[in-house]
Amino acid sequence: MMQGKLAWPVRMFLLSLFLPWTIKLGSLALSPYRIVLIALLGPCLLRWVGGKAGRVRAPDVLLFLYCFWGAISLTVAHGFQQSIEPAGILFIETAGAYLLARTYIRDASDFYRAVRLLFLIVAALAPFAIIEALSDRDILLELFSTVLPSHPVAITEPRWGLRRVQGTLDHPILFGVVCGSVLALVHLVLGYQEKPFLKWTKSGIVAVTSFLALSSGPLTALIFQALMIAWNWLLRSYVHRWKILWVQLLTVYVFIAAASNQSVPEFFITHFSFDTYSAGYRVLIWNFGSASVLNHPLFGVGFNRWDRPIWMPESIDMFWLTHAIYYGIPGVALIMSSYLTLLFHVSIKEGFDEKLNSYRTAYLIAMGAFFLVGWTVHFWNATYVLFIFLWASGAWMLNIPGSQVDRHNVHGSVEAKRGQIRPLVAQIQGSTDGMRASLIADRPSTGREEEVLMDAPRRPLASGERSSPFGAVNNRTASLWPARKQAPHARQPRRGPI
Repeated sequence: MMQGKLAWPVRMFLLSLFLPWTIKLGSLALSPYRIVLIALLGPCLLRWVGGKAGRVRAPDVLLFLYCFWGAISLTVAHGFQQSIEPAGILFIETAGAYLLARTYIRDASDFYRAVRLLFLIVAALAPFAIIEALSDRDILLELFSTVLPSHPVAITEPRWGLRRVQGTLDHPILFGVVCGSVLALVHLVLGYQEKPFLKWTKSGIVAVTSFLALSSGPLTALIFQALMIAWNWLLRSYVHRWKILWVQLLTVYVFIAAASNQSVPEFFITHFSFDTYSAGYRVLIWNFGSASVLNHPLFGVGFNRWDRPIWMPESIDMFWLTHAIYYGIPGVALIMSSYLTLLFHVSIKEGFDEKLNSYRTAYLIAMGAFFLVGWTVHFWNATYVLFIFLWASGAWMLNIPGSQVDRHNVHGSVEAKRGQIRPLVAQIQGSTDGMRASLIADRPSTGREEEVLMDAPRRPLASGERSSPFGAVNNRTASLWPARKQAPHARQPRRGPI
């Protein structure tokens, strides 16, 4: 376990995500995490400009361009005066959370401590989640509401005789996404070289807490992470295991596109939902939402009414589609390019040892789960900024210098094993030389010859001459013959039959 404390700005931010209070300042609604991000935005921006986060990278530029394009789109849709507040909130929640992770999560220790704090928060929420599921009462929201105004309690239908747990977040589906997003991180980061019982206990706490949201989106993310963890473990000795997985996924995609009468998004949506109503509604969102994007491809519609039937609610339960509807195709292209560019660069980075490779695997699996669930769930408020923070928290891996050993092997496992074998070979050679010399010295001979044999020098190896246990003995024996020829011939003792 790594010692030391997590930087206080990160601690404040992560804890504030789970405080449901809302403070009204005119038309502006300030939650605890927004207050923290507003206070830290300036210092984080200065640290980033000053090089505290390493050099400026392509994902950084693309993310700032996304915020800039979002502001332009809102101005086109609502005018300059009406767009100041939503554009400012977009920048604070997006760039603020991103820069916080970029400037304060700088190495493996910081990454570990952030994951550990998130696990402790989920573990603390677990008993309250069980009580809420069984008693049909959100005790935490009731307690927080006695101090300051908090999120309203979501009205949802029970599933399997249990209440869908909301916790301190806006909706049960967001509670499941937030708690379940750390499954791979807990298993492969906190669980690295930990006792199996503790590793699986922590992973089980995360899985059960997220499952109590009883939502198909978070459940899909949990299953995805579990399958990726299992794949990584089963094929851990095979370097190209992820390339094989990509080929299989591409094959499945092509097969569904060719064999199904639905599009691939529609197939995924309809086959991974708890009930047919929610599945059918998400298909409608995809159909009408994508049509709205094509009708307003450049700047989107902002927060105006997007193109849909009059009887259809305004909710858009697709994170990636939402950005295209609000800010047009350039908006979604910029944020998705920033996201995928960072993940791609981390995935191909060389020079990782076993621990860092485990951390990278956990990070990529968690981000893959976010990408997958983002097609059936919209992230907003605390869930959105946590996603941005976790996404940027893996950028430190790009600053790890590549070693000479690992340059030809991304994972470094083969060369690491060779490095462990070389000292062992040298030790065996030394012990073999000593054993051979003692056997020669113990051979029966007269006193004069025995002295010559014992005192014979060992010939050093010439440059370029290959060393081996048998070569070392032969070289020593060859150096003895001149000494034996110079010694007077003594009468050899007669040996009996063997």
